[in-house]
Amino acid sequence: MKVTGVVPQLRTTDLERAIRFYVETLGFELDFRYRDFYAGVRAGGQVFHLKRVDDADPSIAFVRDGDHLHLYFDVDGIDRAASELKERGARLLREAHDTPWGTREIALCDPDGHTLYFGQTARMTG
Repeated sequence: MKVTGVVPQLRTTDLERAIRFYVETLGFELDFRYRDFYAGVRAGGQVFHLKRVDDADPSIAFVRDGDHLHLYFDVDGIDRAASELKERGARLLREAHDTPWGTREIALCDPDGHTLYFGQTARMTG
C-alpha cells in the first residue's frame, strides 16, 4: 500500500460560514461541495474536509484548554501571511512569534473555534 495523502476533517455547525471563512478570510479554495453538509477545502496542495453537524465539535474545548491545535499549515513568509490574514479580517490569537523549536508561527481560530496554526518551517542545523 502506498499512502498518497491524509485528509483531516473539521466539524462545523454552519457549513456556509465555515466555507466563507476558509475561502474569503484565509484565501483557500473550495475544492468540492456535497449537498448542504460536506465540503472540501484546498490549501495549496493539501485538502481538508468540513462536515456540518448539529452540535459543536467537542474537541474544541480540549484543544483550547490544552494549548493544542486542530490544523497546522506550513507557509512561506509567515510575517507577510500574518499581515494578509489580518487585512482580510482574521483575528490572531497569537501574533507572529519565534518558538523554542525553531519555527515562526501565528495562531487563530475559525468561526467554530478550531485552533489553526500557520508556521514557517525552520531550517534545522546540526
